[in-house]
Amino acid sequence: MTGRRLDRDFYARGALEVAPELLNKVLVAPDGRAGRIVEVEAYRGADDPGSHGFRGPTKRTATMFGPPGHLYVYFTYGMHWCANVVAESDGVAAAVLLRALTPLEGLDAMYGARGPAARRDRDLCSGPAKLTQALGIDGTLDGADLVTADRGVTILDDGTPPPPSPVVTTRIGLTNGSDLPWRFHIEAIPDISRP
Repeated sequence: MTGRRLDRDFYARGALEVAPELLNKVLVAPDGRAGRIVEVEAYRGADDPGSHGFRGPTKRTATMFGPPGHLYVYFTYGMHWCANVVAESDGVAAAVLLRALTPLEGLDAMYGARGPAARRDRDLCSGPAKLTQALGIDGTLDGADLVTADRGVTILDDGTPPPPSPVVTTRIGLTNGSDLPWRFHIEAIPDISRP
């Protein structure tokens, strides 16, 4: 994939600013597998009961409280990895969950990683756990610097602008904070996790 890596200033803003502007950027894994970001959710700390940072820092959430532009990867439901982009400033819990991608590069490797559950291209990255599995993202990449690509994972701007009017809905799968309209996705695209 070609494009310009997003700089630190891009990430050093509120999660609600960063989230819609991540749409149409390209997530690139260490081995070159890549997908266009088409769905995200914003999470904030102390004022967001749906956030991992709501009750303060823990060993698990240390990356979320760290400097912006890093990848916060966590394990959920005892079986899935999820990847988030850290926003805001060092010491403030803010992140954007990457919910879905349109696959671009390395589709054969993605199909291999996803196994028989993926029958069509849209089955590869249409959910936060699916996209991490498809791109081979796991806990070893927690804390990776997206700006310097110190571990090979980064986000690129390939010149495709974010949509001027993304679809805005409430977040998915939460008990607390489910009423906040902090989910953003590209309209009329089959690759999102849920219409």
